[in-house]
Amino acid sequence: MPTTTPEHDQRIAEMTFSSVYPHYINKVEKKGRTVAELHEVIEWLTGFDEQKLKELIGQKVTFEQFFDEADLNPNAELIKGVICGYRIEDIETPLTREVRYLDKLVDELAKGRAMEKILRG
Repeated sequence: MPTTTPEHDQRIAEMTFSSVYPHYINKVEKKGRTVAELHEVIEWLTGFDEQKLKELIGQKVTFEQFFDEADLNPNAELIKGVICGYRIEDIETPLTREVRYLDKLVDELAKGRAMEKILRG
């Protein structure tokens, strides 16, 4: 598995959460899951409730700012597997790993995984 490059990490850091969020919604809704479930997954990982999410989307924060403000769930390190061609547990850059945690949770939600399994621990 390839490891991420500094350029890749920088691109992720500068991407805005608000630009990716609609894709998360489309992905889960297309598979019959709800925005409420998506928010539950995001809140589990980051500690952000719906109000805080709306605020961050409105401020067009970057993923770097998003995860700087997050209170990462201590069980996040239990999120393993491959996402976007990278093995999550091998990603060395903390921010890139955190973004991939979120991607993986959204992916699991879209794939119909049980909420108890998605929200580890």
